Amino acid sequence: MRPRTGRTRSRCGASPGTTPSPTVAYAEPARRTARFANALRTLGVGHGDRVFTLLGRCPELYTTVLGTLKNTSVLCPLFSAFGPDPVEQRLRLGDARALVTTAALYRKKVADRRHSLPGLEHVLIVGPGTEGLPGTVSFDELLSAAADTFTIPPTSPGDMALLHFTSGTTGTPKGAVHVHEAVVAHHATAAYALDLRPGDVYWCTADPGWVTGMSYGIVAPLVHGVTVVVDEGDYDARRWYRILGEQRVTVWYTAPTALRMLMRATPRRGPYDLPRSYDLSALRLIASVGEPLNPEAVVWGRDVLGLPVHDNWWQTETGCIMIANYAACDIRPGSTGRPLPGVEATVPRTGEDGRALVTGGRVTEVQSPDEEGELALRPGWPSMFRGYLHDKERYDAAFTDGWYLTGDLVRRDADGWYWFVGRADDVIKSAGHLIGPFEVESALMEHPAVAEAGVIGRPDPVAGNVVKAFVSLRPGLGPSPDLERELLGFARRRLGPAVAPREIAFDQNLPRTRSGKVMRRLLRARELGLPTGDLSILEGSA
Repeated sequence: MRPRTGRTRSRCGASPGTTPSPTVAYAEPARRTARFANALRTLGVGHGDRVFTLLGRCPELYTTVLGTLKNTSVLCPLFSAFGPDPVEQRLRLGDARALVTTAALYRKKVADRRHSLPGLEHVLIVGPGTEGLPGTVSFDELLSAAADTFTIPPTSPGDMALLHFTSGTTGTPKGAVHVHEAVVAHHATAAYALDLRPGDVYWCTADPGWVTGMSYGIVAPLVHGVTVVVDEGDYDARRWYRILGEQRVTVWYTAPTALRMLMRATPRRGPYDLPRSYDLSALRLIASVGEPLNPEAVVWGRDVLGLPVHDNWWQTETGCIMIANYAACDIRPGSTGRPLPGVEATVPRTGEDGRALVTGGRVTEVQSPDEEGELALRPGWPSMFRGYLHDKERYDAAFTDGWYLTGDLVRRDADGWYWFVGRADDVIKSAGHLIGPFEVESALMEHPAVAEAGVIGRPDPVAGNVVKAFVSLRPGLGPSPDLERELLGFARRRLGPAVAPREIAFDQNLPRTRSGKVMRRLLRARELGLPTGDLSILEGSA
């Protein structure tokens, strides 16, 4: 395991350095995770208790993840770039009992809100800084006092292991429940879709605060026993190429946004000086996930990196890769591929009521080849989510007579290859992050100048989409560049840069339904010059 190659940090959240960390053998994480499991027991955190992480990619994160699972507690990772509002909301919804974070992140995002989280009993601070932070304890001191052997209690395959939050278009984020049996799917799909083999050097660039970084950045490669490369630094084209070359990476799993950023740094025309400065001959497979992969990126990978990019599809709810371009098959650029072995997928037709045509657990009519429809999956794979925490109604609504309706629109060609079209709802995918418009709108409307807000995703050639907010101001206030900058800053402080809007437009006449809901569909149509569709529910219509 190579935890901190390239530009590194001496501690989670500390300033980047330039000296690579040494290679870490599997035995050392085994001892440290045992210590952490024992430390949790000392604190009284046990089976089923929720342990949250708010960390960057540092060794302590991996210790926490695996030690929590050993202790049969439930691990819930949070993206460290989240703002205070999303962090507080998820800690509360997830019944957080323990949180592992740094002093800087705790001060900035949790400390002032601790009073609203009575169930959060333990905050473990990684690195120095517990002085002046009441109610916190030192992560290092707890580990140093704990034994480095731990007997893992008996665990049922159906016991809750992971809690991943995913955004919805309205209401609160959804806590998708995953169980210990999910590891079976992580192992199998890493072999089928990512072609992991003994001796591989594997790099997944996804942040472990998201499901990809957890399932395929930590769990899947470790159960395969391969070498894992972890880079703490932010994206930098030259450093990424250097990591691929110097670490002799064989399998690289990344996001379409990252590939598009590399394309900007390395155009297809010209001598390709940047990638040719490094030896990338060890690379055997490049795969991507998190958002649609444009065909140009697939071809660019072949021309510039020497390998096409293998796209695949899955969701937080599925827990593992469902549809993929196999390593052994030719790629159809733009397609997400075909279902993995054991995955039953289809595109059912819908009736007049908009529901999928399913009777007695059987899909009675499917879309013709190349017709768009909602992707449906037959439940039963080991990593399938088992519920939305505290929200059975929301969970039940995701199923129709024995089929899981993904909410993603796809088309299937005559040969059974799937092509992603878009979300059936309003969730925005920006740089691989799922962003709920309601969450952004709610934060903006907390500003005293804002009366109403509507949020959409505007297409962007690099990020896929960027968040754009339309804001209606309170009486007596007018738009200005200063107010626009103030609102952008306010949203970034509350939500974090990954979730906050990049653009704000002022509109005193936001389109609303008769019930008062801002019509994001109409905002999107106006912004992109698309047909407005049925306006009969619009406020003021006949």
